[in-house]
Amino acid sequence: MTTANDGARMTITTLLVANRGEIACRIFRTCRDLGITTVAVYSDADADALHVREADLAVRLPGAAPADTYLRGDLVVAAALAAGADAVHPGYGFLSENAAFAAAVQDAGLVWVGPPVKAVELMASKTRAKELMAGAGVPLLAPVDPATAGEDDLPLLLKAAAGGGGRGMRIVRELGSLPAELLAAAAEAASAFGDGEVFAEPYVERGRHVEVQVMADAHGTVWALGTRDCSLQRRHQKVIEEAPAPGLDDALRTRLHDAAVAAARAVDYRGAGTVEFLVSAEGRPYFLEMNTRLQVEHPVTEAVFGLDLVALQLRVAEGEPLPAPEPPQPSGHAVEARLYAEDPARDWQPQTGALYALQVPDAPGLRLDTGYTGGDTIGVHYDPMIAKVIAHAPTRTEALRLLARALERARIHGPVTNRDLLVRSLRHPDFAAARLDTGFYDRHLAGLTAPGAGDPGTAALAAALAEAVRPVPAGGPAPIRFGAWRNVPSQPQRKRYRGEPDGTEHEVAYRTPRTGVPEPYEAPGTRVLAATPDRVTLEVDGVARNFAVKAERDRVYVDAADASYTFTALPRFTDPATHTAPGSLLAPMPGTVVRLAEGLTAGAPVEAGQPLIWLEAMKMEHRILAPASGTLTALHAAPGHQVEVGALLAVVQEDPAAIPVPEETA
Repeated sequence: MTTANDGARMTITTLLVANRGEIACRIFRTCRDLGITTVAVYSDADADALHVREADLAVRLPGAAPADTYLRGDLVVAAALAAGADAVHPGYGFLSENAAFAAAVQDAGLVWVGPPVKAVELMASKTRAKELMAGAGVPLLAPVDPATAGEDDLPLLLKAAAGGGGRGMRIVRELGSLPAELLAAAAEAASAFGDGEVFAEPYVERGRHVEVQVMADAHGTVWALGTRDCSLQRRHQKVIEEAPAPGLDDALRTRLHDAAVAAARAVDYRGAGTVEFLVSAEGRPYFLEMNTRLQVEHPVTEAVFGLDLVALQLRVAEGEPLPAPEPPQPSGHAVEARLYAEDPARDWQPQTGALYALQVPDAPGLRLDTGYTGGDTIGVHYDPMIAKVIAHAPTRTEALRLLARALERARIHGPVTNRDLLVRSLRHPDFAAARLDTGFYDRHLAGLTAPGAGDPGTAALAAALAEAVRPVPAGGPAPIRFGAWRNVPSQPQRKRYRGEPDGTEHEVAYRTPRTGVPEPYEAPGTRVLAATPDRVTLEVDGVARNFAVKAERDRVYVDAADASYTFTALPRFTDPATHTAPGSLLAPMPGTVVRLAEGLTAGAPVEAGQPLIWLEAMKMEHRILAPASGTLTALHAAPGHQVEVGALLAVVQEDPAAIPVPEETA
């Protein structure tokens, strides 16, 4: 088969997306608009995933782990041939920047919807890419040899040469910690990318992450599609992105655009790519890397320029030129927030479980890209991103307001998410004023995850009232009746709820008079205007407030106009068997034990805060720390073990002598 990758023109009729989740669904959407048949690949863990349900055809990749499925290029190529596809789109992540996979696709006679293999190879190693960019005149940070680094070189940033997404990345502020951090970064890079090469460069304090979207065809045209700011990051992974990057003067924008075009021309680039820069507080740009693929944050560029970047990728892959020598003029401002199943207040721990509801308001200027719907399950094998919510408006202020309100009003029932963090970030004074840098969450996380200013007590009351009027399920216990009504006020009913994820307990009381409509007890200024099993209207101090209530197993989700709440219904009496012995270290999430502290065995002494066990879950590593100084009396974890949430990993017996004695008892 003649392919457009060889310079000839052809028409793509059937496209396999070598990816999963949100990006596969997003590519399928464009394919439907263009009349292209779609093919999905799926692991056993994704057998009922949304991207499989939306595809015209689907091919199973046996297994669940990425290394056995989505990272098996030979299986993906075989799937494309079996389904009769004539082209492969890599999406992002997995094999999207793997030159060998791109070559294998073309060797099989298929169109590769991506840049030339040589361009992928040249940009795959950050160290080689920097050498190439230096020759093209792109501004760079000078590399630092870790073997000769001195105090004047600090702080340093260690980075994996073969990958991104924050894996294998470490900030080093003390020379004494450099050897250990090099080993840890190399080990993580080898695990994530199969290549343990790590390099060092100066760490720019309060730098901004600014990038330029490029689009190039095989006829000599290269577009620079504006800038994006991606400075709000956790663990070096982006959380909120926007276009255009605010606060840059025209000279800096021009310099970034010119450098991005020079980078693309230096490798004879074709298709969609992103050139990433670090911009210092003084406004000096430095090349970071070039991503030879579509970016997660591409929707903000699409919104501002009125383009479909996936459609342009397909057009270029078919051998067609870009529609004009220059890109269209941008309009307005766009902001994207990544909704993750994670708990920012607990070291960004990923969460899993059933996603009962995912509903974002449908309004002009809003867009939802997701790989999930209500009823799906968020598993342990892949990235915890649930969705991307994008807002586009004439001004930045309007876009931030629209996105924050949409997230606030969204119905998200299931695992803990970062939704509240996103809303607070968008409304934070520093973010609103475009005072941006990659240390935003390092400085503000405590305030952004503090208990909210809502009214969880009233929301818990709404949950109890909805339960009070809920009919008994068929086959359930018959209601207890005590004869005729009594001319005496009945004793109040009491319900206890634990707020999630902060753990605050709420006890509410209500009575049900002869009218059958429950009324609050011990809640002055509050009266019930209406109560059904799924909606309660309360008048609080003269203001009517609506609460949507949904019970799922032992959880109750309450959505109000200004906040959403999750409660766990608590029994009247606690079960002593549920208590955990002091010093027990439990797995905070399902995952894989990847390593233990050196020399860690039962009987070993440990110090409070010492990392003991490393868990990997959903593309991130999490450290399990010693809760106190003492002795490790039991160890139930070993590298390679798969553990479920709540699994006992180890037990630390606290040393009373290590506890400071209060002055009054000394």
